Amino acid sequence: MPSKLFARGAAQDVPAAVPADKAAEAAYAADQGLTNHHFTPGEHPVVRIEHLNKSFDDTKVLKDVSLNVWPGEVVVVLGPSGSGKSTMLRCINLLETPTAGHILIEDEEITGKSATDVNKLRRDVGMVFQQFNLFPHLTAKENVMIGQIKVLKKSKEEAAAEAMKQLAAVGLADRADFKPAQLSGGQQQRVAIARAVAMHPNVLLFDEPTSALDPELVRGVLDVMRDLAENSGMTMIVVTHEMGFARDVADRVVFMEGGVVVEQGVPAEVFDHPKNARTAEFLGSID
Repeated sequence: MPSKLFARGAAQDVPAAVPADKAAEAAYAADQGLTNHHFTPGEHPVVRIEHLNKSFDDTKVLKDVSLNVWPGEVVVVLGPSGSGKSTMLRCINLLETPTAGHILIEDEEITGKSATDVNKLRRDVGMVFQQFNLFPHLTAKENVMIGQIKVLKKSKEEAAAEAMKQLAAVGLADRADFKPAQLSGGQQQRVAIARAVAMHPNVLLFDEPTSALDPELVRGVLDVMRDLAENSGMTMIVVTHEMGFARDVADRVVFMEGGVVVEQGVPAEVFDHPKNARTAEFLGSID
C-alpha cells in the first residue's frame, strides 16, 4: 500500500477566492458546480479551455468545449467510449493539435506553440497513460530519475533522492532496483505515477490509468491516486470508468458525450440527482 508521503506544502496553498465577498463567492461556486468542495477556487484557473474544437478529417470529436480547472481541484471526466474525453486530455498537453479554440495553462496560451515551447509545456503538464510507457532497460528508480535529469537538469544525486521519495509514496521503495518486466502491471503503473509526480507539474492528467490492468491490480493504483488527490494539493484531471473513485475522490465530475460537456457538478449531485437525461441513462447503465 502507498505511504502518506504526498504532502500539501505552503508553496501549493490555494490563492484567495474570487469574487471576494461571501455572497458573490457562494453564487459563483454554485454556478460553477463547486458547492461543498474541500478546496477554494483560486484567482486564476490552472487550466482554461475555451471553445475547444477538434476534428479528425470530417469527424468532429470535440465541439465547442469550455472548461476551467482550479488550483488543487480533482476533476473526473466520465462518459461513454468515443465521447471525446481522451482527446480533450491529449489537446491539453498538445499530443493532439486543436482544430480551433484556446487552451491556457497558468494563464499562458499554449495553442500554436513552437516545438521548444511544447517540450516546456509537457514538463508543466504531466500525463499518466493507459499503457505504462516505462523504459524496459531501466530500473524503476532510473525510470523516475531520467526525466528529472534530462528535462529538469537535476544532478543524479538529486534525482535519485526524489525518485526514492516518490517510489516510497506509491509503496514501491522495495522495488526500486527492479526492471519493468519484474513488476506487475499495477506496479508498473504506480512507477509511471511516481515518474510523473517527480516532475512536479502544474497539473497531472490521467487517461484511463486502470483500463489496461487486471481487476485485482486496479485497487493499488486507485489507492495511490486517492492518496495523491487527498494529500498533495496536486491539480488533477482524470478520465476513468471507475465510478467509486469518481464519487469518493472528485471535487467535480464532468460528463461528456458526443464531443460536448453535457453536465458537471459535485459528485453527489451528478450521481444522485443528474439534471440531464443522458447523464442519468449513462450512470444507470453502469450501476
